[in-house]
Amino acid sequence: MTNPKWHLPSGRYFDREPAQRCVARELYESVTDLPIVSPHGHVDPRLFADENATFGTPTELLIIPDHYVFRMLYSQGIPLEALGIFPSPSQGEGLGPVLSGAEGVRVETDHRKIWQTFADNFYLFRGTPSGIWLAHELHVVFGVEEKLTGETAQAVYDQIEAKLATPEFRPRALFERFNIEVLCTTDAATDPLPHHQAIRDSDWKGDIRPTFRPDAVVNLLTPGWREHIDALSQVSGIVVHSYPTFIQALEQRRAFFKSMGAMATDHAAQSAYTAELSSREAEAIFQRALRGQATSDDAHRFTAHMIVESARMSIEDGLVMQFHVGSVRNHNQLLCDRFGPDKGADIPERSEFTHNLRPLLNKYGNDRRLTFIVFTLDESTCARELAPLAGHYPALRLGPPWWFHDSINGMKRYFEQVIETAGLYNTVGFNDDTRAFPSIPARHDLWRRASANWLAGLVVRGIVDVDDAHEMIVDTAYRLAKGAYKFNDQ
Repeated sequence: MTNPKWHLPSGRYFDREPAQRCVARELYESVTDLPIVSPHGHVDPRLFADENATFGTPTELLIIPDHYVFRMLYSQGIPLEALGIFPSPSQGEGLGPVLSGAEGVRVETDHRKIWQTFADNFYLFRGTPSGIWLAHELHVVFGVEEKLTGETAQAVYDQIEAKLATPEFRPRALFERFNIEVLCTTDAATDPLPHHQAIRDSDWKGDIRPTFRPDAVVNLLTPGWREHIDALSQVSGIVVHSYPTFIQALEQRRAFFKSMGAMATDHAAQSAYTAELSSREAEAIFQRALRGQATSDDAHRFTAHMIVESARMSIEDGLVMQFHVGSVRNHNQLLCDRFGPDKGADIPERSEFTHNLRPLLNKYGNDRRLTFIVFTLDESTCARELAPLAGHYPALRLGPPWWFHDSINGMKRYFEQVIETAGLYNTVGFNDDTRAFPSIPARHDLWRRASANWLAGLVVRGIVDVDDAHEMIVDTAYRLAKGAYKFNDQ
């Protein structure tokens, strides 16, 4: 019996209505060869620091680091141990690969067996964004003709493994093949950026830039917060013993990141709450934190204050400010206790922006030197709050559909909810926000197709003409991201 083949039709994701489908295809084909601008993501820069770096095994590339993959498998009762995920050091120290947790489940270290488990359950990804991205990676990037199933698992593994062993499939080579113009990573405020420095010192021309992320030192309840503060002192050369020295150290690190090519900062918070503390209040909270006595209310107020302070810093140093709101991190406490954070158990919650952002926007929202890009996991706020806010304040821009909404329907809803009120040019195009480097072309391809289909709908209804649509598709695919993140100023 012949194994089924991948089927990725050229007109996929376009509307079935013939006139719209025709225009969508025309618009999409006009931007397929444009370079990829990836201004926000989480790809590991060490992949590009050494020209001989490789991705490792197919399992190391596509399964072990990707929480999109293993969260789906876990939801069907497949333990993380079966996917090669080790417990956190505090839970698994001394256990090695044999045991993780009370159940006595062995951690699988045979990457072919892990791949087989993945392939046996690949059907779980049907109709999901992960399924779309993985199909594109396997078929388009790696040239795999047969669908991934339990029967084809080992043959597909062999094909990918053979490709990964060749120079053409090293990270730098794929960066060039993918036609990536610039790729930004996300890096802790305390990171000395050795891999970025190695890239800069090499003769390779790929444009890889860091992004400044201070969450670990700003969130007072971060596990090991005091150790992060000590690291900040060490790397900045400023002994952080007070709130003023904390601000000085952050400003020093921002300047260093900017010298290394950074264009943006990135901040995450469960709530969009912003507020200003007096110097005395900020110092009192910071001192309590240094003594290990900070409360949850202290942390909430201090984060709100630091979002405002970060906007002030961005006005002064020119770094674009990104603000991601609405994820309840590590919802599954058992999983977090056993394996550590960020294991696929982050869940969205309702957010409020109109009142929560008002302190920041009243102080800095009218200053055109600030670019403040907001991302949300609560779609219900897009039409009701975020689009009107972005349609008014010069500093505010809306980020693209994020995380759970980085999908065909999520993008469709985004265009329908946002553009009529905010306008296209108060948005920032697309960013892939991914750790999975080989999925970047698939993610941008989906965005370009979704954009083309939305614009084609405007054309056939007489809302914009074809000439405008051709301008707008280039904007959504390329120019908006370049402009918002100031790459045009380089």
